[in-house]
Amino acid sequence: MKPESIVLAVAGMCFGVILGWVLATLNVGRTAPVAAPVVSSQAQEAPPGNERQPAQLDEAQVQALTTILKNDPKNAGAAAQLGETYFKAEHMDEAITWYRKALELDPKNVDASTQLGMSYFIAQGAEPALAQFEHSLQMQPNHPRTLLSKGIVLWRGKNDLAGAAAVWKKLVEVAPDSPEALAANEGLRAISASGDNGSSGGASSQ
Repeated sequence: MKPESIVLAVAGMCFGVILGWVLATLNVGRTAPVAAPVVSSQAQEAPPGNERQPAQLDEAQVQALTTILKNDPKNAGAAAQLGETYFKAEHMDEAITWYRKALELDPKNVDASTQLGMSYFIAQGAEPALAQFEHSLQMQPNHPRTLLSKGIVLWRGKNDLAGAAAVWKKLVEVAPDSPEALAANEGLRAISASGDNGSSGGASSQ
């Protein structure tokens, strides 16, 4: 997937921006590198009369992956990709179902676990998302996408700017060349511009 330019707005982040930022580093079950998202000041809430259009579900992809799973019910990769397909289309209930299935088949799939957490965040709120991220971090304490996603939820879901900054600083330290670290740096700059340098209250969020 070739990510488009997205925005982390200081004053507020709409659903589409949250989703776009996550999709920019989404790589469930794949090894190809993903380009870093570019954060600019043009991604704030859409003006009246120019509302963001919901993503379209790739029905052909759903059918193809469903066929694979019918023939091979234990195919964890196909289940994770089906979760990804629904996540991209903003069908969070179905995404949750298939990410859970992928984890049943492959409990060590940290990418699927983290995307399940983001699906929880969008559909159910911050608490179940953060709990799922802790599960991911038990598997891989320095997993870049989990750290990026945890920072997003701490900031946007818990209004914990210091906690988000602490997590993102850790991400930049442990994986400085990753696309997630580039996104985290943009988030850190946005937090700094908002007047909170993240110097307090974040240690317990790591």
